[in-house]
Amino acid sequence: MSELHDKNNESLDFIRQKVADDLKSGKNNGKVLTRFPPEPNGYLHIGHAKSICLNFGVAREFNGLCNLRFDDTNPTKEEQEYVDSIKDAVKWLGFDWGNREFYASDYFEKIYGFAIELIKKGKAFVCDLTPDEIRKFRGTLTEGGKESPFRNRSLEENLRLFEEMRQGKYKDGEKVLRAKIDMNSGNINMRDPVIYRILHTPHNRTGNKWCIYPMYDFAHALSDSIEGITHSLCTLEFEDHRPLYNWILENLSVSSHPEQTEFARLNMNYTVMSKRKLLFLVEKGLVSGWDDPRMPTIVGMRRRGYLPQSIRNFCDVIGIAKRENVIDIELLEHCLREDLNKQALRVMGVLRPIKVVIDNYPDNNGEELEAINNPEDLSAGTRKIKFSKVIYIERDDFSENPPKNYFRLSVGAEVRLRYAYFIKCVSIIKDDKTGEIVELHCTYDPATKGGNSPDGRKVKGTIHWVSSDNCVAAEVRLYDRLFTKENPAEAKDEDFTSFLNDKSLEVIKNCKLESSLKAAPKGAVFQFERLGYFCVDPDSQPGSMVFNRTVTLKDTWGKINQKQK
Repeated sequence: MSELHDKNNESLDFIRQKVADDLKSGKNNGKVLTRFPPEPNGYLHIGHAKSICLNFGVAREFNGLCNLRFDDTNPTKEEQEYVDSIKDAVKWLGFDWGNREFYASDYFEKIYGFAIELIKKGKAFVCDLTPDEIRKFRGTLTEGGKESPFRNRSLEENLRLFEEMRQGKYKDGEKVLRAKIDMNSGNINMRDPVIYRILHTPHNRTGNKWCIYPMYDFAHALSDSIEGITHSLCTLEFEDHRPLYNWILENLSVSSHPEQTEFARLNMNYTVMSKRKLLFLVEKGLVSGWDDPRMPTIVGMRRRGYLPQSIRNFCDVIGIAKRENVIDIELLEHCLREDLNKQALRVMGVLRPIKVVIDNYPDNNGEELEAINNPEDLSAGTRKIKFSKVIYIERDDFSENPPKNYFRLSVGAEVRLRYAYFIKCVSIIKDDKTGEIVELHCTYDPATKGGNSPDGRKVKGTIHWVSSDNCVAAEVRLYDRLFTKENPAEAKDEDFTSFLNDKSLEVIKNCKLESSLKAAPKGAVFQFERLGYFCVDPDSQPGSMVFNRTVTLKDTWGKINQKQK
């Protein structure tokens, strides 16, 4: 067992406990070899992150190794773009597979040989039924299936037909190779499943070498065995496939028989985890792409400003379970806030600016004030911010007719400007046509520099601001939940897209940000004081900055959790 687990004597989840027990008993010769086996038919999402953290995490914690293996058995849906994106996501999350990058296509010749072995053992046959006929013959959950009329073909005929399938003599769907198991099995996956099908589609790695491809279940079990995987960790939807996994390995002359263990997949509210549905959103233009910051994809979350350690921490917090459940997205946001609060530099930005003129402040006599970069990390130091006669504040921080207990700015009221002075509003200017307030006129108290009054008077409201002299104009994109329904994937008769949130993106132009953000690097995350956490979007260009709201400051989950404690 790893020194980490020995020393800490920590409570292990059921998978880690199993690995620890296997090591203690000497099983697998004291080795731990896991694998993360994505299909390269889409971009990875937060659900895959859980599997990545588990497989690479278990290997790391028990001094083992983890392979990255692409189960690339369906060339009609797989692209190199997806392969590249998966490798990038795994690395960004903080994991490294070293020189252990494999592909099921690496083993196509071996897998084909195993199929021949099954035929020779009388455990596989070539079937001419159409896909619809195979489904009809399969039976139901309460009734057994019906054997194919081609089930009892001779060994010689099956070998000949299978070789002809490989040579390309038949059309797609004209023939398949099926395992011969039990058409009356209570497990539908064991009712003579298809293990090879014809696809006259070039493969992104093998080109036109093959026109027959192994089915996922067949290739997955054999790839695990070929690589010598010790612990094949799968999500719960593969639990019913485990008997087939074992049957394949038990009926072939393999040198390794990994043990499959299932765990609950990650389900999260207000989103969907189906790659098929995510692809639909992309292809229909309902989102801007796989990296749309509203998407649960790793690349989308990265663009939104998520930190890899926040996702890893989230996966640690939710743990590994045997039963399906739905995780509140606010827990993910809570983990993100915890990390950003410690790391993100504080800045001031005004999203919906209103002009403020400080009448008694000297003309053309701006000054520099000192601001703290991060109160959670004093080693982050301070920065200089410009103060001037004309500044901008948030439009919501002024009220012409303030309600009771309103502690921000109104005519005759006084507020504290963050890091600066007390100001009092004395008058307003409105647009002649619209009646909208366009300018505030205020006075300041020079004795209150730094935000404290020498005469001891109290001011309850503190607001943020930026100087008009050297502020940065920027576009800010405010993101919200992609769906309005808590579990859109549950929709049976309704189109899940009918629950898309038409308010999930708000674009605000001509926001005013402090000058320190003028050359902020793409991907950098900041806390805009009082507003939330924002990151620099890849669309940013010199002189045309774009920021995405990563997450708001409000932490409902954290507050509820603290109350429960």
